Amino acid sequence: MAFASILFERAEGNGVARGAPGFFGDLNLDQIVDAVTADRKEYDLKEFFYTPLATVDAIRYRHEVFRDLEDEALLERIKSFTQKMRSMREQLAHLGKLHYTNQRNAWFVHAIEFYCDAIARLNADLSVAPLQSRGLRAYRQYLSDYSASPHFISLVDALNGIKTGLSNIEYCVLINGDRVSVRNYQAESDYSKDIEETFEKFKQGAAKDYRVKYRISSDINHIEAQILDFVALLNPEVFSRLTGYCAQHIDFIDEKIATFDREIQFYLAYLEHIAPLKRAGLRFCYPDVTADTKEVYDYDGFDLALAKKLVDDKASIVCNDFYLTGKERIIVVTGPNQGGKTTFARSFGQLHYLAGIGCPVPGRAARLFHFDRIFTHFEREEKVENLRGKLQDDLIRIHAILEQVTPRSIVVMNEIFTSTTLQDEAFLSGKVMDKLIERDLLCVWVTFIDELSRIDVKTVSMVSTVVPENPAMRTFKIVRRVADGLAYAMALAEKHRLTYGRIKERLGS
Repeated sequence: MAFASILFERAEGNGVARGAPGFFGDLNLDQIVDAVTADRKEYDLKEFFYTPLATVDAIRYRHEVFRDLEDEALLERIKSFTQKMRSMREQLAHLGKLHYTNQRNAWFVHAIEFYCDAIARLNADLSVAPLQSRGLRAYRQYLSDYSASPHFISLVDALNGIKTGLSNIEYCVLINGDRVSVRNYQAESDYSKDIEETFEKFKQGAAKDYRVKYRISSDINHIEAQILDFVALLNPEVFSRLTGYCAQHIDFIDEKIATFDREIQFYLAYLEHIAPLKRAGLRFCYPDVTADTKEVYDYDGFDLALAKKLVDDKASIVCNDFYLTGKERIIVVTGPNQGGKTTFARSFGQLHYLAGIGCPVPGRAARLFHFDRIFTHFEREEKVENLRGKLQDDLIRIHAILEQVTPRSIVVMNEIFTSTTLQDEAFLSGKVMDKLIERDLLCVWVTFIDELSRIDVKTVSMVSTVVPENPAMRTFKIVRRVADGLAYAMALAEKHRLTYGRIKERLGS
């Protein structure tokens, strides 16, 4: 297989999205992507996280690479390669700040040296690595062929020749007042050792260091530049080869190697982001992504954005399960406020999206659907400028969703029509539910209307639970059971001190 990309087996990567999908904010995926890419801004990785993959096989292609990178030794070697490539880019970036030609040439040669060393070392490392992924095996073959190519061999051989020539240059600098002369080295004695031996006998222990520390700059001053120019005049053959080498290899970076260096950061960044979560005991898995069935599930899943914050704060994280079988399509989540319903809905959307870009997902085991688009409806603040009330705005937004969804879409709804009466909310919600059922799509719907969970065989009830002994305390566990409204009623009763126990206390006082 010819190597094209470590992210895309074929040329589909040319169509990456430039902006975040509209649902990113509702699902907190914007927070996740910001956190994942924060330390790698130079690689412009966000567009890869904005682009779901078109086929299930493309998702498996990335899973294979992630699995190979579970080998710590291989991971460290690839990180070493990317660090050398970063050093190379830093060298090249600094060239624009240098003023003297010979110094610029020297920095350019150092950049090529980083590049050649990075390729040679990774080529050696990959040649003995037990790779299983199509992507890394194809890249190994490409790197092996490139390393053996006449172009790269010539690049390395000429580099070594120039380095040898420069290292063999010896010269003397003669300073007489304000006059500086440069001439070839003529086997003059080095008196520094004699001076050290002479003054050694006067040494009486450690003395205070009175030396002044000068600021170290990568640039050279005009006197040093002139000395370097004189050295070049004394060694014209070596410096002529240096100048010619830099001119000949001005575009020395291979395009596919540069692309690999950027694209592999997608994997490294995500693995680095989830590593502390895994150390905290949270599980990640490679989901079975399928377009053939909507019988999806995830066990021990969680909201990745929330988990990162809780782990950083050393707080506990509650994991939840879900599954759909047979004709089941829509999960209706009910229960008390602040019980984790919205977080559960977000995690459902996050799981499918992360699976859709080929990443490991939260959970110990998962099967997820290969969607065409994700739609969300979360509460929005009223906008005075559009002259619409909240109910009208909800209706317009939901109508737009229903106009675009297909049986392969995923919809996440969070407490819609809350600005109207309960009767109207139930009526409108029922109409929307009928349309979703008709489309046969996957959906999570957070609501206080228990009846929605019993509309059709395609609907499933899940309830956020409370502590039985203390209904005002949330467990943040979302369980699959019939919605009866009791948990919410008990929470309200407890809040207003209307439970049997509280009433009895007041009557007895």
